[in-house]
Amino acid sequence: MIALLDEVAAADPRYEDFSVWHYRTGSWWWQNQSAVIRIDRKVEISLRFSLDGLRIQGAWWYPDPGQVDGFRRAVASAESGPSLLAIVEDLRKKGYDISGDVMKRPPRGYPTDHPRADLLRHRSLIAARALGCEAWLHTPEAVDRVLSTTADLDALLTWLARHVRRSS
Repeated sequence: MIALLDEVAAADPRYEDFSVWHYRTGSWWWQNQSAVIRIDRKVEISLRFSLDGLRIQGAWWYPDPGQVDGFRRAVASAESGPSLLAIVEDLRKKGYDISGDVMKRPPRGYPTDHPRADLLRHRSLIAARALGCEAWLHTPEAVDRVLSTTADLDALLTWLARHVRRSS
């Protein structure tokens, strides 16, 4: 994992701020190794090696106080909201699972028929895709696949970094 992330960071310096979680500790971690690349506060790319292969996700989660309100204002905005909707739809078409901490209904203050009501329900937003465990995983092609996936996630992570910064 560390060697892979070093090579990814060498290819794109934006990915230099990474951490490997619980390296060599506990039985679960022997079968599942995780790492994050920090893009902005609470916005990150996560990688996980497991017996199922490599899984990569772009996420905004565990928000600071005020970030959820900032996210919702940006989603509801006629200027920034449609672009997020287009980004999420594009990721779905590319095979990404879109998830997060999602409420049953849109939050108070937003109409239930809002054009982006589904996104307003989010208190976090995650786009994830499993890349599998084929033979390429043990070759230099793994770096190319990670970089290709992070390129797919770039528009989402850029939007999130811009619109969910800590607000008071």
